[in-house]
Parts: sequence; C-alpha cells; structure tokens
Amino acid sequence: MRRLLVLFLDGVGLGPPDAERNPLVAARMPTLSGLLGGEALQQGLAPYEGPRATLLALDCLLGVAGVPQSATGQAAILTGRNVAAEVGGHYGPKPSPAVAAILRQHNIFSAVKARGGSAALLNAYPPQYFQAIARGRRLYSSIPMALHAAGIALRDAADLQAGRALSADFTGAGWAARPEFPPAPIYSPQEAGRLLARLAADHNLTWFDYWLSDYVGHRGDMQTAIRWLEQFDQVLAGLLERWKAQQGLILLTSDHGNLEDLAARGHTLNPVPALIIGPRAQRRQFSHRLHDLTDLYHA
Repeated sequence: MRRLLVLFLDGVGLGPPDAERNPLVAARMPTLSGLLGGEALQQGLAPYEGPRATLLALDCLLGVAGVPQSATGQAAILTGRNVAAEVGGHYGPKPSPAVAAILRQHNIFSAVKARGGSAALLNAYPPQYFQAIARGRRLYSSIPMALHAAGIALRDAADLQAGRALSADFTGAGWAARPEFPPAPIYSPQEAGRLLARLAADHNLTWFDYWLSDYVGHRGDMQTAIRWLEQFDQVLAGLLERWKAQQGLILLTSDHGNLEDLAARGHTLNPVPALIIGPRAQRRQFSHRLHDLTDLYHA
C-alpha cells in the first residue's frame, strides 16, 4: 500500500501574482519555490511538473453555487463524494448533521484501515478540547470527525510530550504560551519538519491539519500571514531533509481559498493547489486523474 503524508493547508487557494494581496507571493519561501522552479504558489503556474514536485489546480466549487466552505470541502476530500451537492450547498465551518452522516458512513481513514493499513492525524489536542467535545460545547470539524468515525484516536498532550504529535503551529510555541495547557516541547521549525517525517514513516496515511492558514487568512493581516508562511517553509525544509523517496508521496492541498487573496476578506472562488512531492513516476500515477476535491480520495 502506498505511503502518503497529507499536509492540509486550510483555506489556501491559488491566488493572484500580486505581493500586495497574496502573502504566498510576498513571503520568502525558498523551499516551496525551489520545488516550483523558482516560482511562488500562485495562479497560472499549474499544471507544473518539475524534478521533485507536481502542481495541479483543483476545482473546489464542485458545480455548486456559492462560496466553498470548510465542512463540505473537507468532507469531499475525505470521502470522494460531492458532499456540497448532496446536502444542497456549501456548508461550514463545522459539519451539519447531513455532512456528519456522510463522514461517518465511510471516509479515507476507514478505507485505509479496511485495507489493513494504518492512518494517523499528527495534531495534538489539549485536554480542554476533549472536555468541550464530551460536554457538547464544541463540535468536531470534518477531519477529526472522520478519524473518530474510523475508530482512530486523536492525539493528546501526552502524545505531544512524548514526541508522537505536533501542535497546531508545528513548533509548540503557541501551545506553550497557553498557561492553562499542559507543558509542551518546543522545536525549531526545521526540527518539527524532521519529526514530521519520522512520524509519517510509521503509517500508510498520515495527515496534519494546518488550520492556522485559514485563521490567519480571516484576520487579513499581511505581516502575520507572511510570518506564518515563512515558518511553514522552514518546516517543509526540515521535512524534505529527512523524507526518503521510499516513504512515498507528500501532498499539500486545501479545501477552499482564503489566505491567497487578503483583499477578498473571506473565502474565495479560486482553485486550490494539489502539490505532490516525490518520485516522478509515483507523482504521475497519483495525479493523472486529479481535477477536483473529490478526486483526491480515489487517487
């Protein structure tokens, strides 16, 4: 069974080649641009095939009117179904009962388990998250809901402390800054990337949910967006330093646009990237049928 690491960048589309609007163009991201022939992740670049990476533009509208949203977009990736069409529109941020029912029926994590493989989400969640879920004060988003439906435990503070999971910002700095959270190790971005590579080697499907990209996009702060993107690029550098071709492929993708056009002040209609990193033959086999969010499940 193929090994795949999904770096899920929530709310990142292929935006305009304008450094005034698009922090992906304004930020210094030498690792990412090095994969893309020296170019930024932006409109007009896809399709692209280079020595180490392939970039495609994926339709996230799925033939449904309106602005794409997280719950239905993520559910489409996770199930291979046009969830927005099935429930009558784009919906989010958290799954509606109809979206939740689709995620619980079958999803990519349960499919990997059914084939005898292993899957994991490498995000660590603090105790307060689990307490709020148990009390009904918080709802799962689509990705944790799919894990839960597949019978795969979410990772917690003990996993973070033992080096089996990473915090939302990869480094642990944001977690450690919260005095109500348990202690956390702090890594440099490169160290976090190397740990990500090591943990991904243990599973057929490994996923990291980088939801901060959507959060920063909604804030509309260019300097904050640039800072987070440049840190992410350093994480990617550490990951690629330790990633071995036999481990399989790395996929960077998203559910809808947002961060790539801060002038838009909300989700966009832009296509989202499917950036596939790994051996050329494996990339071609994985990517040749990719056109929209539902195709990722079947790849």
